[in-house]
Amino acid sequence: MSTANWKPFVFGGLASVTAECGTFPIDLAKTRLQVQGQVGDSKYKEIRYRGMLHAMARIGREEGLWALYSGISPAMLRQASYGTIKIGTYQSFKRILVERPEDETLLTNVVCGILSGVISSSIANPTDVLKAQGRVIQGSMMGNFINIYQEEGTRGLWRGVSLTAQRAAIVVGVELPVYDITKKHLILSGHMGDTVYTHFV
Repeated sequence: MSTANWKPFVFGGLASVTAECGTFPIDLAKTRLQVQGQVGDSKYKEIRYRGMLHAMARIGREEGLWALYSGISPAMLRQASYGTIKIGTYQSFKRILVERPEDETLLTNVVCGILSGVISSSIANPTDVLKAQGRVIQGSMMGNFINIYQEEGTRGLWRGVSLTAQRAAIVVGVELPVYDITKKHLILSGHMGDTVYTHFV
């Protein structure tokens, strides 16, 4: 495989990890909001947060700013694997099915997105399990990995893989084709060039 073919994997992984770093506090606040107020668990019975911003502010004030990134290791590992494979395989499938970028169609991109979503989520499922486990059980990522493996074996690391793959097929089958088509139309319209700013938009 040529160096050029590795670029989508490398840049896709870096982009995914960077995005995770920027959005993790929001994800943490969402999780805290979801688990609070549970009647069956005294630990989460109290309603402590009124909304996302209030949750982030209170966590930062009471537990320290670093607490907003507690549990980020499994999330980073997930993005480093899932994001790398997802974007890399998506671009690779497009290169196989279409000779020239201008010949891409919505159907082609959707098919490539579905395939890359299923493949990447299936391979990276253990990191998804570790990420979910880290939200409810305190402990190191390696400790949680050992516990899952000892109690459930290899099968435990691929728990829920069919549902995860189905979800990824839908999400990636929409997300990446819409991104590609939107970017393509913005560039062809002449209003924007193929720049970093266009990618952010």
